[in-house]
Amino acid sequence: MILTIFAAASLTTVFPQIAPHARYSFAGSNMLAAQIQQGAPADVFASANTKLPQALYQAGLVEKPVVFTRNALILIVPKSNPAGIHSVYDLRKAGVKLDIAAAGVPVGDYTRTVLHNLGLDDVVDKAVSQETDVREVLAKVALGEADAGFVYTTDARTVRGKIATIGIRWSAQPIVQYAVAVVRSSLHLKAARQFVATLLTKAAQKKLLAAGFLPRK
Repeated sequence: MILTIFAAASLTTVFPQIAPHARYSFAGSNMLAAQIQQGAPADVFASANTKLPQALYQAGLVEKPVVFTRNALILIVPKSNPAGIHSVYDLRKAGVKLDIAAAGVPVGDYTRTVLHNLGLDDVVDKAVSQETDVREVLAKVALGEADAGFVYTTDARTVRGKIATIGIRWSAQPIVQYAVAVVRSSLHLKAARQFVATLLTKAAQKKLLAAGFLPRK
């Protein structure tokens, strides 16, 4: 018996370290939630926000979601930084190619919250592309196809040497909580519940912290 875990793209690196024998489908949380709504066979749903699993819970499709970790946003630029971006406010410069995730994707919504909190709502209109998950933003900036992009701090750590990071003040950060839930239609409910319990253990939390995630509380 192998569990099928639908998980946010930002968990791509760390989840296989916690449960190496599961079958994973990593993508934008909103896309995964839509697939569960359409009856896709999944045992567990791990989302980069609490809103999507809560909506599935209210629809009777998953068991009660549990917050298992947190994250934060960071601005990344290619290592060579061709646009000369040294602050979030430099995104207003003419010609800057900004890459962000689409609205509805958790990191895309968080990005818009950050820009709003910094008084930079107009910068959203400068986005040259709107991606379906955070790893697509990461890849485009790392490859130099975009001048800047917003990702989770944990994603930035996975491509060290290819990008430079620009911090975002804590007061502008959204609350980035990840929630996990057992899918009610799972044929392996006991094992799925065990996976959720495993995420809350000290060993799993230690791996999440090592990957740059924040304590769940």
